[in-house]
Amino acid sequence: MPVSKESNLHRENRLLAALPTAEYQRLLANLELVELQLKQVLYAADGPITHVYFPHHSITSLIYTFEDGLTNEVGVVGNEGMVGLPVILGGNTTTTSAIVQVANGATRMGAAQFKAEFNRGGPLQELLLRYTQGLFTQITQTASCNSHHSIEERLARWLLMVSDRMESDTFLLTQEFIAEMLGVRRSGVTVAAGTLSQAGIIQYSRGRINIRSRESLEATSCECYSIVKNEFTRLLSIACG
Repeated sequence: MPVSKESNLHRENRLLAALPTAEYQRLLANLELVELQLKQVLYAADGPITHVYFPHHSITSLIYTFEDGLTNEVGVVGNEGMVGLPVILGGNTTTTSAIVQVANGATRMGAAQFKAEFNRGGPLQELLLRYTQGLFTQITQTASCNSHHSIEERLARWLLMVSDRMESDTFLLTQEFIAEMLGVRRSGVTVAAGTLSQAGIIQYSRGRINIRSRESLEATSCECYSIVKNEFTRLLSIACG
């Protein structure tokens, strides 16, 4: 059977690309290519999850919103994973919202269809369970990181995570947005970004970030980046921090 251009685009998600060919081919009829828009809500806290999403080069933040309106990012999903895990875990809803922070393409599938495929068992179920463990590691490590590491270390870790998922060293992110994701004041991000810029590690201008020395950025980051990256590699053979 010839492989269509659309079929290849689905494979831009590394989780889908890791599936055995037969498993992937079975899913194809129910996979749909979509464009995700900046700030698009893929699902809201305590709301229904109608679709699961496999990002290509888009990035979705899993965000918890406090009663006073402040937000904090607890997890990041890019082309290494899937948005909508509660569907296969049986909870159907969750206390976080999934919001697109970097717009790009994705593959999606109806939640009910995907749950049925997951419940068949086999390679898809095994892969997703290992991905779930990897995401759990990321979330717990992020919580520890936010409590114990400096803003500069956390900023370095976060920039590396974004770079991995976009597969690019250049991207657009405002300081207001970064501060919101890290759960800190903008002034703290300004100081940390300035330190990295002065050291020649990044170049930052009008919301455009360019990583000039990835090696130095990794050295500046706390150990949380490598811990999560290594865990994803161990579980899925997908290198992503």
